[in-house]
Amino acid sequence: MFVYYPQGVCSQMMEIELDGDTIKEVVVTGGCHGNLQAVSKLVQGMKVDEAIARLEGIRCGFKPTSCPDQLAKALKKATGR
Repeated sequence: MFVYYPQGVCSQMMEIELDGDTIKEVVVTGGCHGNLQAVSKLVQGMKVDEAIARLEGIRCGFKPTSCPDQLAKALKKATGR
C-alpha cells in the first residue's frame, strides 16, 4: 500500500494498492467524494501507464492541478517513474 498526500487540492490522502503494474485499489480521503469514488473505480484494473496518460495534466477550475492529476503524480511516485 502506497500512501500519498496530495497538494493544491481538496483531497487529503490517497492510498494506492498495486498488483505489479496494475492498479488494484485506490482509496481517497477528502475531496469530492462521489467524483473520487468514480475515478477510483474507473482506474481499478487499469495499467499504471494508461492511468497516468489519461489523468496527468487535468486541472480543477483555475487550479494548476486536480485530484486526478495528483493521482497521476502518486502513481508515478509509487512506481518510480
